[in-house]
Amino acid sequence: MPSHDVLIIGAGLAGQRAAIAAAEGGATVAIMSKVHPVRSHSTAAAGGINAALAPEDSWESHAFDTVKGSDYLGDQDAIEIMCREAPDEVLWLEHAGVTFHRNPEGRLGTRAFGGASAARTYYVADITGQALLHVLYEQLMKHHETIDRYEEWFTTSLLLNENGHCVGALAREIRTGALEVFNAKSVILASGGAGQCYKPTTNALICTADGIAQAYRVGAPLMDMEMVQYHPTTLVENGFLITEGARGEGALLFNREGERFMEKTAPNKMELASRDVVSRAEQVEINEGRAFEDGGIALDVTVVPRKRVLEALREIVNIGRDFAGVDITRDPIHIRPGQHYIMGGVKTDTNGETSVRGLYAAGEVACISVHGGNRLGANSLLDTLIFGRRSGTHAAGRARHVAMPETPHSRVRDEQRWIDSIIAREHGGRRVSAIKDELGENMNTYCAVFRDADGLGTMRDIVERLKQEAETAWIDDRGTVFNQDVLGAIELGYMLDCAEAIVAGAIERKESRGAHSRTDFPERNDEEWLKHIDISRNGGDAPKITHSPVTITRWEPQERTY
Repeated sequence: MPSHDVLIIGAGLAGQRAAIAAAEGGATVAIMSKVHPVRSHSTAAAGGINAALAPEDSWESHAFDTVKGSDYLGDQDAIEIMCREAPDEVLWLEHAGVTFHRNPEGRLGTRAFGGASAARTYYVADITGQALLHVLYEQLMKHHETIDRYEEWFTTSLLLNENGHCVGALAREIRTGALEVFNAKSVILASGGAGQCYKPTTNALICTADGIAQAYRVGAPLMDMEMVQYHPTTLVENGFLITEGARGEGALLFNREGERFMEKTAPNKMELASRDVVSRAEQVEINEGRAFEDGGIALDVTVVPRKRVLEALREIVNIGRDFAGVDITRDPIHIRPGQHYIMGGVKTDTNGETSVRGLYAAGEVACISVHGGNRLGANSLLDTLIFGRRSGTHAAGRARHVAMPETPHSRVRDEQRWIDSIIAREHGGRRVSAIKDELGENMNTYCAVFRDADGLGTMRDIVERLKQEAETAWIDDRGTVFNQDVLGAIELGYMLDCAEAIVAGAIERKESRGAHSRTDFPERNDEEWLKHIDISRNGGDAPKITHSPVTITRWEPQERTY
């Protein structure tokens, strides 16, 4: 049974940054991922990372933009920490080897992003996440004596001791099917978001709400789950992400009638309003019949000099050519809002601690809450790194004062029996893939840019039915080597738990705020709803819903205009 001071589940940017920080704090570390770390979904982050590094900028301005972008649901103490620490983190990355874009004077250069009052997004063309991920993996190698890597291991559940403290995890080696106990004094969840609850989504196939559901199942509450971000620019054909960097470089949005419709919605910021504002404006155009025949809106990148497009947006050029048959340097490309990110997640404090002792969370799996009702573009990479580092440091410190746990081998036998029962199901129920598709398509219908009570009620009933059908869903592969079928069945359970929490939060919040737009409650209601919705598992019953206050330090809520 492997034993470590700190076990990190997930090896994207949050997990790798946590591992490095924990190792530097003197801990022995295990970092585990169901894919090779450089294939983590962090590699898909294209646009950049925010920081107030320029002399004329300030962390206070960055923080206010973030608070305003959150529609005042973000916790301002956490936002202040993130924005204060952002400049040092970006410089740490640059010194570690990230080749950020530089301006003609040789200084770090920036691009504009939505909802920001200054151009403070630092970037590497349109592959920023990939560049950061590879550099962090290089740094991880420097700590090979204290960081053990378990690549292509799938976590099936978290372990609690008799006191309810998290003491490790059970995981299955994908290559062999072997099940193992990993003992740990502290566990950090860094396993990413829940995009596969939706179809289509910009998220990778691995983003199946694993960590959110695992924490939920052991008693950690979830927060802000109703806040699901739709990115304004995803490819109309398949939902592939077209980076906000395109609009940051100057690309424009037009409807079928040639109207630059953002003039009506956000006359000051136009295409660079916050993501929820732009997505709603696009969806209104689509709903009211001003979209193109394929249901899309035109994103016109031709207004950007071709040389600049080929330099700063080269991957988007490839996506347009390969998946839409469009040369974006010569013709507009058609886009629509698409599911992209979840602002909610496992409720934590600013050190990443959850209510379950010994359990931490960082990155998209966590809700601190720095994003509130709507995340600003290029704040996600910052969130993963700042709070990944903070959770790693704190978890290592905690581990110095905790004895190494020992888990009885009977836990392995119990888990193995459960997995074997999935593999042995008779071919009589539905396929796992069919249930997943039905879940995603209906979430994209009833719990999307616009929502109402009837649709959310329908979605709640669908989730309840799908949870029952998932109990008998059968798989083809009955072997052990690289059995992705059985992992898919387990992931389906995670996604259904997460979808249930999203819908429960959306039904509960009877107002419109940030990404949560209720057509039956179209106004923001600070008097009744300036609070977080916390969701806890309630046995086999409906999720238990409670509320908690939003932390306000200096910025009182005001009307949000762009």
